[in-house]
Amino acid sequence: MVRLNEIRENEVAVEAPDPVDAHLTYIGRIKTPWTSRMETPRQGRHDGPVCEIEIFEPWVAALKGVERFERLEILYWLDQSRRDLVLQSPASNGEVHGTFSIRSPVRPNPIGTSIVLLDRIEGNRLFVRGFDCLDGTPLLDLKPDRSLFKPIAPPQPGDFETAPRAHCVKA
Repeated sequence: MVRLNEIRENEVAVEAPDPVDAHLTYIGRIKTPWTSRMETPRQGRHDGPVCEIEIFEPWVAALKGVERFERLEILYWLDQSRRDLVLQSPASNGEVHGTFSIRSPVRPNPIGTSIVLLDRIEGNRLFVRGFDCLDGTPLLDLKPDRSLFKPIAPPQPGDFETAPRAHCVKA
């Protein structure tokens, strides 16, 4: 496990450009049992501990209907992660991987994502299993797991399009 700001053999850090404000709003806070990256699991487990998501006002009303879904996709800001590594050695063996080819929390924009199991909702608090983030992590968004979600809006032409378009790259 990497120590805070450690660079392992063959890892490469860059001087990142100044950030441009994306105007993100934290809509809540995640509560987990982990206070250090050294004890946080590498991937959340659905049989892991129950964790809590607190939704802030005025976003609580946006929870209406969430209880219909057993799994949710949670997006969060990894506020304690460094943002400058482009090559990383997760196994600490000198073999490097590009940041975009691994799920490391060290990223240019440290956005974390987890598919969690919804246990229950109590007011503005959701109780879930499946997190892999630190206690106090800021919440960016939550959505039904896309594999469970059926659109509510009427279909539109692009919903059924399978042929490549001129501006898309062919596989």
